[in-house]
Formats: sequence, C-alpha cells, structure tokens
Amino acid sequence: MAGKFILGDLSYKINGICFKVHNKLGRFCTERQYSDKLDEALKENKIDYKREFEIAKLVDSPLGNRPDFIIENKIVLDAKAKKFIMKEDYYQMLRYLRAANMKLGLIVNFRNTYLKPKRVINNNYKSDTNHMNNHTNNTNE
Repeated sequence: MAGKFILGDLSYKINGICFKVHNKLGRFCTERQYSDKLDEALKENKIDYKREFEIAKLVDSPLGNRPDFIIENKIVLDAKAKKFIMKEDYYQMLRYLRAANMKLGLIVNFRNTYLKPKRVINNNYKSDTNHMNNHTNNTNE
C-alpha cells in the first residue's frame, strides 16, 4: 500500500471544521442547520467552496448532481443528519465524483454520537481531464 494520503492536508482541515460544527451543534439538528454552520466555518477559515452547486454548470454531465459542498474544486462534501449512512449515500457520492471528475468525497453524518467522516474515492478519476480545476468562481459571495 502506498504511503500517500489523497488530499491529506485539505481533508484533514475539513474534518477539523466538521468536528467543531458537531461539537457546537450536537447531534440532533437538521442537515440544513449543519450545512449553514459549515458554510460559516468555511468562510471563517478562508476556504474556497461552492455550496449546492450544479455540477453540470462546470462540466458536461447530466443535470441533478448538486452536492452540499465542492471544496477548492478538489473535494465533494456531503453533510448528512440521519440514523445510518446507507449504500445509496455512497452511490450518490460516487455519482457526484464521477460527474465532476474529482478524486475524493467526504460523507459526514452529524447524527452520530462520535463523528466519523467517510472517505469515498473515485477510482475512475482522470487527472488530465479534471475540468473543475479550470473554474475558480466562488459562488458563495
């Protein structure tokens, strides 16, 4: 196994922000409340992101792929507030990653007592055709 951690520094920073949000709000809020607090925290930490952005506006992909956050055009973050992460949540993340041709996605379920972000890797990622990196428009201003 290779010793390289995919987008380690950025994913570590995002996980830290998620833990702070979880500690502040607890585990019984709605996905919208967690997303709003994540929005504030990403701004405070000066991290470039897009919120609920339609991937098809940036790349040639089917409509309907609108993840909670696209962070620095490198990581897709999906905030959840449900009892269990289901197989469908992984499929949804893979659909986002493939549509945007991004390598890493994070599924964060804030309903858990202990936060355990799930890393999802896009094995179909093609580094030479990542159109998302060519677009740096920050849509949250």
